[in-house]
Amino acid sequence: MSEEQRRTPPGPGPGPRPGGFGGPGMMTMPGQKAKNFKGTLGRLLRYLKPYRWKLSVVFLTAALSTVFSIVSPKLLGHATTTIFEGFMGKVKGVPGATFDFAAVWQIVLVLIGLYLFSALFAYIQQFLMAGIAQKVVYTLRKEVNEKLARLPLKYFDGRTHGEVMSRVVNDVDTISSTLQQSLTQMITSVITLIGVIIMMLTISPLMTLIVLVTIPLSFVVIKQVASRSMPHFKGQQQALGALNGHVEEMYTGHKIVKAFGREKRAMEKFDAINEKLYESGWKAQFISGIMMPLMMFVGNIGYVLVCVVGGVLVTRGSIAIGDVQAFIQYAQQFSQPITQAANIANIIQSTLVSAERVFEILDESEESEDAVSRAGATGVEGHVRFEHVSFGYKEGETLIQDMNIDVKPGMTVAIVGPTGAGKTTLVNLLMRFYEIQGGTITIDGQDIRSMPRGELRSQFGMVLQDTWLFNGTIRENIAYGRAGASEAEIAQAARAAHVDHFVRTLPDGYETILNEEASNISQGQKQLLTIARAFLADPAILILDEATSSVDTRTELLIQKAMEGLMEGRTSFVIAHRLSTIRDADLILVMNQGTVIEQGNHEQLLEKGGFYADLYNSQFSQAQQVG
Repeated sequence: MSEEQRRTPPGPGPGPRPGGFGGPGMMTMPGQKAKNFKGTLGRLLRYLKPYRWKLSVVFLTAALSTVFSIVSPKLLGHATTTIFEGFMGKVKGVPGATFDFAAVWQIVLVLIGLYLFSALFAYIQQFLMAGIAQKVVYTLRKEVNEKLARLPLKYFDGRTHGEVMSRVVNDVDTISSTLQQSLTQMITSVITLIGVIIMMLTISPLMTLIVLVTIPLSFVVIKQVASRSMPHFKGQQQALGALNGHVEEMYTGHKIVKAFGREKRAMEKFDAINEKLYESGWKAQFISGIMMPLMMFVGNIGYVLVCVVGGVLVTRGSIAIGDVQAFIQYAQQFSQPITQAANIANIIQSTLVSAERVFEILDESEESEDAVSRAGATGVEGHVRFEHVSFGYKEGETLIQDMNIDVKPGMTVAIVGPTGAGKTTLVNLLMRFYEIQGGTITIDGQDIRSMPRGELRSQFGMVLQDTWLFNGTIRENIAYGRAGASEAEIAQAARAAHVDHFVRTLPDGYETILNEEASNISQGQKQLLTIARAFLADPAILILDEATSSVDTRTELLIQKAMEGLMEGRTSFVIAHRLSTIRDADLILVMNQGTVIEQGNHEQLLEKGGFYADLYNSQFSQAQQVG
């Protein structure tokens, strides 16, 4: 798989547990742990510091909302006791015995008030917390986005796009949902647990002890079931990852699969992985599903004991019947905060893993400090010099050593050599995507390291073999070359690139929307649009990567003609793949293993009979054989 997937802890979450109480119910399986729990937690909490007063209000409203809901069963118990005492008085024929409906209605009104206040405080709590969470995530996203803009190219070269996207999108979303929901749930769970224990103790310490005794038994059940289901949950996640990877590969490469007739093999592989997922999945769910009946069994034992002991205490007059009713409600509530706290602790652990991954981006080494913009910088002539340049992607491994090149303004320089020779590296150094380790690179006599990167790169125009067009109109894609370009300038650039006629034949013309990967136009048309973009940018120096190998002859001629027009009067660096296309270049740099081993024009290099001559003659002989 090309993309890291964010895993949620496997296993079902807590749910209502009818007919029982006592221990924590079903808990999710433990997820991945943070490498530095305290450090990451402290750093994440610092993002909440500007909102500490709002957080105080959130905690207060959460506490009040929870306290009001805890008091309610006790009041309901009083109402039950009042009705029961009136009923028993009438049964026993006590003179003047009657139902005290006034007291009951008074309790009902108080309960309604408590429920309303509880709901109001819960609303305020959620409203404030949603705002805090979104502001924190907004700040985090902004910092990450700004950081990505400052990271050097080597950071992205060393990671898949999917990995970076997973950290920027999925991990930040995980932090957002946890801040918005889990923090307040943790507060209410703790307050509920403490409050319920206090209320139960005020009713009957003996019955409270019975409820507490069931907790160790519940944890024994959880541990036994979790230990047996964990391997199957792990297998389920592994099989799910393999299945997702297989589906992604088959979908992105479906043309190749069909072209080679491998549909049957792809389906067989899918079936094999799907079978593993099924086996692991049903075992994991079945074993973990046993936990609920076992927890209900433990809870029902406690329920029976509470009812029996409560009944005995009522007959002895030690406790009111309404208090028994209230106690049963508290006992049923008792398991919920434990379950929630356990699950939230697991979620927070997973969230800190996500936060750690985001902070790793924020802690990455940035590009070296940018130079100050030159005051009154004049136009660029395009005189480029490499003087004793040395460079290596890894420390201690030199790829380019003592490179010397002198390119006069307006020259066309072709860079040739086998794959891995260092052609693209030379371009990366010229545009400061990577910093050289020794020597100097100058443009018009000025060291490029003394120029702001934005100012330096604005002097270059690029037309690469891998065309890049974004999801938008053709006009917007061409206008990407220069901000604020007029309609006339865009059309003029399109005409210069020999693409204007084609665009005008489309039903929507320049307003035609290019879909994802611009699959609604041909490869050659894409290339012409990128050339039009470069024309509009009007750069002093061009970097061209030949891209005519996958187009028809007519389109190839158009592209070559457009490129010739673009190169006219500009210093141009051409990464050449077919040597027949660069015979007219002013200077040809022959690279091998990171070093310029030969340089000169076409005739000079052929006369030398060296590496270039061998390359050219081998390509020429191959072309004759094909012909």
